[in-house]
Amino acid sequence: MSISIEQRRQHRLMTIEKSLAKRHRKENAFRRMGLLAVVTGMTLVAILFVSILMRGVPAFWQATFYTDVYFDPEVIQLEPKPERERGESQFDFNERYSQWLTRAGLVNWQTLIDNALEEALGEEVEPRQLRDLRALVTSGERYALRDRFIEDPSLLGQTVELKMLASANVDVWLKGNISRDLPDARQQLSAQTRGWADQLEEQGVIRNAFSTSLFLNTDSRSSLASAGLAGAFMGSLFMMIVVIALSVPLGVSSAIYLEEFAPKNRLTDLIEININNLAAVPSIVFGLLGASIFIGYLRLPLSAPLVGGLVLTLMTLPTIIIATRASLRSIPPSIRQAALGIGASRVQTVFHHVLPLALPGILTGSILGVAQALGETAPLLLIGMNAFVANVPGTPLEQSTALPVQIYLWQGNELRNFFEARTSAAIIVLLGLMLSLNALAIWLRKKFETRW
Repeated sequence: MSISIEQRRQHRLMTIEKSLAKRHRKENAFRRMGLLAVVTGMTLVAILFVSILMRGVPAFWQATFYTDVYFDPEVIQLEPKPERERGESQFDFNERYSQWLTRAGLVNWQTLIDNALEEALGEEVEPRQLRDLRALVTSGERYALRDRFIEDPSLLGQTVELKMLASANVDVWLKGNISRDLPDARQQLSAQTRGWADQLEEQGVIRNAFSTSLFLNTDSRSSLASAGLAGAFMGSLFMMIVVIALSVPLGVSSAIYLEEFAPKNRLTDLIEININNLAAVPSIVFGLLGASIFIGYLRLPLSAPLVGGLVLTLMTLPTIIIATRASLRSIPPSIRQAALGIGASRVQTVFHHVLPLALPGILTGSILGVAQALGETAPLLLIGMNAFVANVPGTPLEQSTALPVQIYLWQGNELRNFFEARTSAAIIVLLGLMLSLNALAIWLRKKFETRW
């Protein structure tokens, strides 16, 4: 009998050991799979970021001419800049000044650039070669030269060292983004222009410089090398101001009411279900809704940041409401019971005790919702924010574009070997803004976090 009991005991121990070994194998396999999933995800993210950085960082530096420009009085045959005379009305002065600006615009500023390039090359360029010579510098520089003279007419007769952007094709050629072994028929520049570009680079006349135009200029279709993100950045800024001003107060207020004050009945259950459903609706649907209501019915301006902000507000509201309700639910019921027990009203309980404790989660959810809206493209395309706008918007009612839309437009540009790097640079700027908002959310969470 004792042997039988001992055998049973040994058998039971072996069974338990096998079960434990099997359980441990499963736990170890699960840990390895979890670690593999984390490593795979981090690797893919790292590959994405490294790929974007490798393509985009070179675009922050651009081929730039450092050359002397002589403001030749024989070319700039223009009277001195008018000044308001004593007793002259403002209207008459504005009329004279406008006429002077018109005459300044008729000056052949391109000739000054041609003369500066000839001086740098150390040779006289024949008239038939002028087209090849002018392909070195982007076309927008003649207008920049005009604006500089208008700002400071004392430059007449002086020689000043200026920075001028090389054309997009020259930038591509010097950076090696196009093969030098291709035949002339497939090159973007003539053999003469390519030779001059290489010569000027060897002389140090053309150097890579940090591209301030990427941040200070608006988009351009005639002067591709000077195209920038200023207009898109301001458009995104105005939209984010509208989103923050509308979605955060409305979303947080709605969540507080639904979670703390609304009666629990079928109506509130229906509202909660619809809010959860709206959070899963594709963003392009909100674009269709915005185009129909804000532009088609309310007749708000097309391509305006105000309309874009309103559309993104509708899209962000469900996210903020859900995040706020989750933060309020995370507060222990004992906080509410203790406040009510010492005589606080329902409103005082919520705003003096519950809301301060839930504030870190509310801020985090709100900022993450706004950061998500910052990167949306589809709804903005449907309200016309992909239109070409050459000016920086001064108000939310002026036409504009946005950073994600600008990235979309540049990606489709026909000069791919130039705008591919510039697109990645714009993505870096957008990611920088989004990561800054996420970092702000983490900082605010740590700052306002209160333990109970």
